[in-house]
Amino acid sequence: MIKIAVSGAAGRMGKAIITSIDQNPATELTGALERADSPFIGKDTGELTGLGKNGVRITDSLEKALKKADVVIDFSTPEASMQLIETALASKKAIVVGTTGFSHHQREEIKEMALKGRVVMAPNMSIGVNLLLKLVHEAARVIGNEYDMEIIEAHHRLKKDAPSGTAIRIAEVAAAAVERDLEKVAVYERKGIIGERRPEEIGIQTIRAGDIVGDHTIIFAGPGERIELTHKASSRDTFAAGSVKAAVWLFDKPDGLYDMQDVLGLKS
Repeated sequence: MIKIAVSGAAGRMGKAIITSIDQNPATELTGALERADSPFIGKDTGELTGLGKNGVRITDSLEKALKKADVVIDFSTPEASMQLIETALASKKAIVVGTTGFSHHQREEIKEMALKGRVVMAPNMSIGVNLLLKLVHEAARVIGNEYDMEIIEAHHRLKKDAPSGTAIRIAEVAAAAVERDLEKVAVYERKGIIGERRPEEIGIQTIRAGDIVGDHTIIFAGPGERIELTHKASSRDTFAAGSVKAAVWLFDKPDGLYDMQDVLGLKS
């Protein structure tokens, strides 16, 4: 039985992950972490998620949350994640990170930390999105230099970062397939008299509205036709199940930084 702690346990994703852990016969919840000012400190996670009392109470103590865990699953904020990754790896715990919004510098720091520990980090844990990334790479490799590439993402009105981490990852995969530097060709907003679109541009546009869980589309538009690859999430359960799958996969792996492409065996 793989023992898992959940960071951000009282949030929407945290509760979905706790439910997924409960449903997986290979996993057991042993710790639940929240920020110190959370009104849910001390609450039983089973009662909070409607699973029935399980004896695992939410704490603001990193040490207490991690004590019995083999793996930590974290969907929180970049700042909180950085501290948690450092602490978890120092405690010889593996960690699955679904947090988005990391800066380039923070991502580089995580790469360094993963030299001495086991980390799966991915902006989207769903099987469907990771299959989409594989398809995006193949499509861009074949037609990307001949067709314009535009990415549109939509999420709920409460999402704090934009564009989504998944949209950025789609853009990174597409850019790599056609050997472009995303930092130089990404366009995040268009307004006013902008002139003709540069052929090398990769557009990334954001929608925030209502309770949209997560929609991502990449358009390859060429002369006389366009190809659209789309993934739409209707529930957070798919992300939660993916993160638990990643935790099980990571349990006995050597130190290193992995992503969901590794977990799902999608890398060539």
